[in-house]
Amino acid sequence: MTYRFAANRYDQMPYRRCGRSGLQLPPVSLGAWETYGGTRDADVAKECMFRAFDLGITHFDLANNYGTPPGNAEIVCGSILQEMPRDELIVSSKAGYRMWPGPYGEWGSRKYIIASCDQSLKRTGLDYFDIFYSHRPDPGTPLEETMGALDTLVKHGKALYVGVSSYSGVQLEAALEVVRRDGLAPITIHQPYYNMLGRRIEADLLPHTDRAAVGVIAFCPLASGLLSGSKYLDGIVPADSRPAREWASDWVTSKPKDERKRILNGLNDLARERGQSLAQMAVAWVLRHKGMVSVAMGASRREQVEQNVAALAKLAFTPEELGRIDSLTLADSRSL
Repeated sequence: MTYRFAANRYDQMPYRRCGRSGLQLPPVSLGAWETYGGTRDADVAKECMFRAFDLGITHFDLANNYGTPPGNAEIVCGSILQEMPRDELIVSSKAGYRMWPGPYGEWGSRKYIIASCDQSLKRTGLDYFDIFYSHRPDPGTPLEETMGALDTLVKHGKALYVGVSSYSGVQLEAALEVVRRDGLAPITIHQPYYNMLGRRIEADLLPHTDRAAVGVIAFCPLASGLLSGSKYLDGIVPADSRPAREWASDWVTSKPKDERKRILNGLNDLARERGQSLAQMAVAWVLRHKGMVSVAMGASRREQVEQNVAALAKLAFTPEELGRIDSLTLADSRSL
């Protein structure tokens, strides 16, 4: 039986525009990192993606290296996307991390970027990506080459918009100058690591994205699960857990257990006072910045999709609430 998507799916979702472009994203996007085609199978992916779309989530975020083995997330999600109305969706993918042996299997060379996009299109079964990213800056390849490769993807109809991920403010500024000087496809969006425990981009990157009207979509808004709820409130973060292995690892290793407990419980107490879960407050806090277009979040159950969207019901913070968050987290952000 063909699934019938909710007729009212656009009624409640407040879409946000990326800078001065025509690209609009839902404040909560659904990402496939470490879930679909990895820790969760196709049935879970389909349930979550269909529920997300019913709630107005039109953006699905992929990358060539997502899944187990790398690339499997694009295969799993691509099959599901065939059952959805393509022209209503924003589908993104990225290239930058290692995918095959040899010198052209990672980073930002023209050969790797274009070959990766072709492979990702084949895995997903799509004709084009709405957004294609340079997944990380390449210290060995000139920006002219990487940005030129992204421009080629646009000119050949393989991508509608291009973006970068994990570029510092200085690196983004240099890339923007190359794009302006050479008349290349504009950088429409940037995807950085950002959450209440990792605030480095506030001083390093956001002034540049604000000035250039580049949209921002944060990944890891829950700090690899540290801000997901009660699991880590005791301050214990096992060495084999996601926070200890992934982007939040610097924060974990730099703080003793009692300090982690104090910070996380202080944030959780404030969330309860606001009538939100800690995860919902974390999402709302990231979205408070005027240039923040969306957050890329995973979900392993449809209920998590619903809880993520519910965070949008209370986005406003009082100055006192923001001050309490700053007092708990600002001293820590320098380590991330």
